[in-house]
This record gives sequence, structure tokens and C-alpha cells, in this order.
Amino acid sequence: MKPSFPPPSSSSAYPSTMAFSSGLRFSTILLRHRPCSLLTAPTRFSLSSRLRHSLLDLRFLSTASSSSSKSVVKAARRSGGGDDDDGGGGNGSVLVKGRVGNDDGGDGDGGGRIVPFELHREATEAYMSYAMSVLLGRALPDVRDGLKPVHRRILFAMHELGLSSRKPFKKCARVVGEVLGKFHPHGDSAVYDSLVRMAQDFSLRCPLINGHGNFGSIDADPAAAMRYTECRLEALTEAMLLADLEQDTVDFVPNFDNSQKEPSVLPARLPTVLLNGASGIAVGMATNIPPHNLGELVDVLCALIHNPEATLQELLEYMPGPDFPTGGLIMGNIGILEAYRSGRGRVTVRGKTDVELLDSKTKRTAIIIKEVPYQTNKSSLVEKIAELVENKSLDGISDIRDESDRTGMRIVIELKRGSDPSIVLNNLYRLTSLQSGFSCNMVGILDGQPKQMGLKELLQAFLDFRCSVVERRARFKLSQAQERRHIVEGIVVGLDNLDGVIRIIREASSNAIASVGLRNEFNLSEKQAEAILDISLRRLTLLEGKKFVDESKSLMEQISKLEELLSSKRHILQVIEQEAIELKNKFSSPRRSMLEDTDSGQLEDIDVIPNEEMLLVLSEKGYVKRMKPNTFNLQTRGTIGKSIGKLRVNDATSEFIVCRAHDHILYFSDKGIVYSARAYKISECTRTAAGTPLVQILSISDGERITSVIPVSEFSGDQFLLMLTMNGYVKKVSLNSFSSIRSTGIIAIQLVPGDELKWVRCCTNDNLVAMASQNGLVNLCSCENIRTQGRNTRGAAAMRLKQGDMMASMDIIPAAKLNDLKKVSEANTSSAKSLNGPWLLFVSESGFGKRVPLSSFRASPLNRVGLIGYKFSAEDRLAAVFVVGFSLSDDGESDEQVVLVSQSGTVNRIKVRDVSIQSRYARGVILMRLDHAGKIQSASLISATEAEPEEEAQAAAVHG
Repeated sequence: MKPSFPPPSSSSAYPSTMAFSSGLRFSTILLRHRPCSLLTAPTRFSLSSRLRHSLLDLRFLSTASSSSSKSVVKAARRSGGGDDDDGGGGNGSVLVKGRVGNDDGGDGDGGGRIVPFELHREATEAYMSYAMSVLLGRALPDVRDGLKPVHRRILFAMHELGLSSRKPFKKCARVVGEVLGKFHPHGDSAVYDSLVRMAQDFSLRCPLINGHGNFGSIDADPAAAMRYTECRLEALTEAMLLADLEQDTVDFVPNFDNSQKEPSVLPARLPTVLLNGASGIAVGMATNIPPHNLGELVDVLCALIHNPEATLQELLEYMPGPDFPTGGLIMGNIGILEAYRSGRGRVTVRGKTDVELLDSKTKRTAIIIKEVPYQTNKSSLVEKIAELVENKSLDGISDIRDESDRTGMRIVIELKRGSDPSIVLNNLYRLTSLQSGFSCNMVGILDGQPKQMGLKELLQAFLDFRCSVVERRARFKLSQAQERRHIVEGIVVGLDNLDGVIRIIREASSNAIASVGLRNEFNLSEKQAEAILDISLRRLTLLEGKKFVDESKSLMEQISKLEELLSSKRHILQVIEQEAIELKNKFSSPRRSMLEDTDSGQLEDIDVIPNEEMLLVLSEKGYVKRMKPNTFNLQTRGTIGKSIGKLRVNDATSEFIVCRAHDHILYFSDKGIVYSARAYKISECTRTAAGTPLVQILSISDGERITSVIPVSEFSGDQFLLMLTMNGYVKKVSLNSFSSIRSTGIIAIQLVPGDELKWVRCCTNDNLVAMASQNGLVNLCSCENIRTQGRNTRGAAAMRLKQGDMMASMDIIPAAKLNDLKKVSEANTSSAKSLNGPWLLFVSESGFGKRVPLSSFRASPLNRVGLIGYKFSAEDRLAAVFVVGFSLSDDGESDEQVVLVSQSGTVNRIKVRDVSIQSRYARGVILMRLDHAGKIQSASLISATEAEPEEEAQAAAVHG
């Protein structure tokens, strides 16, 4: 026969104790045949087949005959008033409360009998009983008032003690004792910890208890002992949770010993489960609900009242997200949407920080942390930052100190000189709890069962409960008003017939006879007659009689309003909305957590890498390395230069560009394929390092060479890529076409057999392009005249090349310099010695170079022979051409620099202003001596930077 257990109750903790004991009572089983270990898993027990068969074959046996059967698991049932024989067979048996069965199975004492039952079923059901008791009675909040039983009992006990917000504080030990003795038979520490949390303004968005004394801190400091601290109810708690408690709005249930009554739920006027949130871990289930702003919560509740079919997006307009008591920044709304839709999601929260300038002379700055994420230990955060700095995991920090006081939080993180605050801050977000995630798991008790709910379902469940509360309160008031009106009507009848009433009372020999006489004479009820008899003589005056008449009219109006309220649910919802708005007007506060309209807040590598200027060097055999700009010191023209580093055998430098760490680097191959990777993906190394093979970064096929590298900081719609092949084909493609490049690359240009893509530049339609051949011929063409094409096309002929001639270089002339160029051309001031830019900077393979005024050339269409720009000897050819003069110093000279790289890897960095201005037919001057270094392999133009003192010293030494 199956044992009978009392069902768990959310209103009392005693059943949970019984359920727990029922889950443990099997530990006293004694199998006399041989010992057997009972597993602690709740639903699975490993038993031998012999034991299982013996359990199924049990019969009703008396306790007297138990000694002869050693393989029987016995359970002695305790009868209500009889005495059980616990001797002999009772030792080692299991006491199971079961239903009363047939009395056909025993010849022992009167009340004892054996109950056959499968052990795994009994353990499973007992454990489930215990689990449900924990779910309903301890860990999960009720969605109606948002409280767990211990919190509800604390607030009710304080209400019973009269600890209102207007009364003096009372010791917390007094409250804890009241709760333990009457409602919550558990440990005092559990009750006191719950009381303390309801008084902490950093734990609850709206604290429910007003604490006096040390109630802990955000540094996880414990509260003082309960004998020192004092407490009373907050005004919000009285108005939101405890109002109307005595008006039959909720059910009262017996406490654990049936000596008191306690409410099964509090008549909440707002969904406290959303206002202050909740967290708890039960058996196989947990909850974690974020807190919200009171004003926004009222707004979204009113919106749902007016539009029950409102979508989640419409509700989010009134309550965009959680509002944590510690503030912070909520990153993005993807996690909020998911949590509000399904009840489960993850919200990323960052601390609120500022950057302050500590010293204007040294330009030292500091990061000030003013708010931390919810449930973050401030002292642990400071210790973690200090530990990371000590372990060299976090760079750029020189000092950290906590300057928090009662006015607010202030953690000062001083940075080293030159450190980027944004990079340090992103590292703090990634490595510490300054950015943390709040995992929403919105589980609550609804209709006696745990359920995971979204925002709308939680609000609707509260509205249903609140409607029942308002309806029960209205019925209670209506009943009270009707009873009072009934009595007042009888008093008014008695006052209208005062002489007859006095006569009947004087003639009566007792109160009972007088009451009967009044009822018979004036057709009154028993309550009316008793009210007339209880009235004092002073209330028989004319003025008092008028008061009774006025009270009767007032009661009639009150009854009419209550009946009208109960006749329509719309009126009930209006009352709910009105009471909620009153709470908002009195207790609302501004939002503390700000919402950032960004992504989910997840940090990537780009967020913690400074966007600094860098040098990229690419070799012919596909090796690339990243270096700092100050790797090469500024030198004068005609010097040997500094080596770029070790190169492989028969390898040479092909590209030398300047970019930033966050740029997209587009790698164009000789086969017309383009690849993409961030600049910081390339490992930073020293000048003498060999570099990283591109095959480790890009998916390059065998025999494919990277011929051009373009850094792109932003894929703008009005920018284009201009491509030029060795055989003279040019094509213009929109830059947006390369914003999404797969890892295996995409086609950039279609090539004819024998041709290869060599140069790629960024341009706009307002720009001019300068194209030069190896024989020194130059063609200027407007980019607007070059038709925009798709990626999978060949392009048009750029120049009419002679036999044996090929393209040598290409550069872009910005639109800002075109107006100056036109003015100079119209004035026919084409002097080679003109100091006015811009100029074309020519660099030959033998290390010679010159500047030619751009006004010496005229624009022409595509497919032309071009003008002579450089007159070469038979063995020399053009290596590169640049448009210079965009950055001018005070004297009108160029402020740019050019970096020359020889085939052997030697680098020379010189000022453009040191290169003389000559005519189109001049031979030029020596830029770099190449006696033992072969030819110029590549050249790159960089903007001027302020020279470091040591660079200036080295440059001076070179001049000397």
C-alpha cells in the first residue's frame, strides 16, 4: 500500500521539513541478509535482483515473526493513539506513514502492520515532495507579490509589531524572534540575512526595510549583529505591499503550529517581482530576475491595461530594460529582448567611467570608476586590477586607489604617460568584472507551480491577481457598508419614533423583552434593535439625528459606487491604474542604469589594440612584418640608409606602406584576386626580423604573389579603387564592392593571359590620376572619365605603350589641389624652379630622382601616348612616381617624406624638400647610393611626423 504524505504548502516551512525527513528516512534501512549501500541520487538506486524480487514478494507480516525472515524490509505504521512495539523487529526498520489498509495481514500488535512498497518509487516520490517544498516554500518568488515566504513573513511580522515608517526603530533581534517564533521555524541567520538584504540600497532597487546601523556594504562587508541594528518598514512597503491587508484581500493560512494566521500572499499594488527582482536556487531549478525602475514599471503596466494586445516592442517603449540599483551601462538590447520574450537571456552591464586629466603639463590621465555592475564586489574589483597590473597582464596603469566615501563611489586608476585610456578601459572590461553579464532566468510561482515567463506574461499574471484583490476589497467594503447602512436605517427609524422607543424600553423588564418589543413595533431586525438599545442619551439630540441621516445618504452613495465597480472589469482596471500612478508620483526616481545603443558589449581584439600608425613591409616572396614608424630615423638624401632587416635568399622588398592598426588591409595578387585582413593581425616585430609568411594569414594559392596592398579605414560609398595592370589596363571599382571579402578571396579584375595586376590606389571622382610608364612617359586623366565597372571585368587601356614599354607606377592627385593646378596652368607659370606645389616626384631604379611641377603636364583622355616626364639613359628606368606637395611647411616647401627600399632590403627615409625641382627632361639628383645594393625595389610616401630628440641628434651627426 502506498504511503500517504501531507502535500507541501507554500505558506508553511513545516511540510518542507517533513518532506526532507521523508527523503532521508531510508538511510536507516537494515538489510539483514547483507549490507547494501544506498545511493544519494534522488531518482536512481542500484539494487541487486535478489533485493528487488524480495521487495516485490513482500507480504503482510507481524513484527513478532520478523526475526525468522532476514530479507524483508519492514515498515511499522504508527497508529494515531496506540503504542507501537519498537522492540525486536522495530530496530533497523523503516517508519513509513501509509494509508490504512486491510487488516488481513498481521497477527502482531493491534496498530502495527507491514506496508509493501518499492524502494525506488518511495524514494523518488519523497524526493519530489522535498523538491516541490523547496521550490514553493523557500527559493522561488510568487509572481503575485514578488516575495519568497521568508520575506513575506518578515514584512508581515513587522506590520503586526507596528513598525511603520512613522514609528521609532526597533531592534532587528526583536523582529527576527517574532518571525522565528510565529511564522518561520528555521535558523535565525537565514531570517536576519533576508532582512538585511531588504534594507540594502545596493541590493534592491527600492528597499523594503529602513535600516538603522551597519547593514553591510558593496565591498561585501557583513552587517552588524542583529542585537546592534534596528529597522522599520519603508513608506513604499506600507503603500505597495501592506495596504488593504485587513480588508479580506488575500487568504490567510495557519502557521506551522496552527496557532497563528499568516497571509499566503501580500496584496501588492505593483509587480514587486519586476521592481526589485529576485534570485534563488532550488532543486533542479533557479531564478534570476533583474530589477526595474518604478516609474517605467507603472508606465508599462498602464500601457498593458489600455492595450492588452500590445506587442513586446510596444511595451519596450515604456520600459526599455532593467534598472540596476548600482547603475552602470547596459550594452545593447538583444539580451533584453530575448529575456523579455522567453524569460531567459543575458544582459551585458558595464561600469560607468570617466577620464580625467591629472596634470596638464605631463598630460597624464586617470580613469575614474563611478559605478560598477550589479552584484559586483568593489573591493574584489580593485584587488583584481592590482593583480593584473602586477602580473603584467594589464599595461598602461601606474597606480590604483579607492577614494569612495559616503558621497559616492570613486576608484581612481592613474595611467602611464602615453597610454591610451580607451585601450586600457577595454582591457579592464575584458579582464575584470567591470563588465559582467546578468543572466536573466525569469522563473516564478504561478498557480502553485514554477514557471518561466516573459515580460508580458509576468505583467498579465500580476494584473489578474490585482483584479482579484481589488474585487475582494470592493466586496469587503460593500459588505461593511451594507451592514452599517442597515444599522443606521434602524437608528433613524428609532429616532423618528423616539417616544415609542422610550415607552417600550421603560415597560420592558429586560433587554431581551425590549429588543423583541422594538422589533415587533417598528419591524426592525435584531441588529437594528440592539443598535437602538446601545445608543447613548447624548446622541438623541436633533443634531445627532441629522448626522445619522447624512451617514445613511453617504453609505448609499458608497454602496452605489462599489456596485458599479464590481459590475465592470474596466472599472477595476481603472482603479488599478490610478493606484499605480499614485505610487509613481510619490515614490518614483530617475533611472540609474543607462542603455547604450550598441552591440552586445562583447569585446574583440580590435577593442583592446591601439589604433596607432604602423609600417607594413611586404617582400616579393610573400613575407610581411609590422613595425613602429620610428623604426627608421630621418636622414638626408644621398645617404646609404638603414637595412630593413633580414630577407630570404633571392628575396626583395615589394611594398612598403603606412597604415593604422585597425585598418582593413586589402591584398591584391598578380592574378587579380583580393584578400582582406586587419592590420593588427600581422605580428609586430623588430627591424631585423624576417617577418611572417602571408600564407599563415591569407589563403593564397601556390605561385600567387601579392603585388599591391591598400589600407582601408572605412568603406565609403563615394570612394573607388583604381587598378592598373603591367600591360596598361585600368579599371575603377566601387570600394563598397570589397567590404565583405571571404577568407579565400574574391575576384578584383579579369586579366588577359600574360598580364598581371600591379598597382591599386584609392580615389574619388574628383581626383586626377597620374600614370607613368617605365620609359618615363606620363598621362594625367580625370577619374571621373574612367567608367565604373564591376569586379569581374577587364577594364580599359590606360596608355598607348610602345614596343617593350610597360607601366611603372600610378598615383592619385586629390581634388583639393586641382584648383591650384588650373590657376597655375592658365597663368602659364610652368617654371621648373617654381616653389609652388604640387609636384610629381620621380624615382628611378638607379636611385636618382627629381621633382617636376604638376603644371608642366596637361590632362588627357585614356589610351594616349603621354608626355615625357623623365629622360632616362639606356640602362635606367622609372621605379615610382608620387604626387607631392599636399603637406606644406611655413616656407611653402613640402613637409612630406619618402621611404626608399632597395632590392637587398636597405631602407632610406628622406625629406621630399631635399629633392630638387627640375624640368621634365632633367636627369635628377641622387636620392640613394646603390653601389652595393642593386636597384630601387619600392618607394613609399609618408606624412611628416615630429622628430624625436634622438632622431634629430642622429640626423645632425649624419650632416656632420
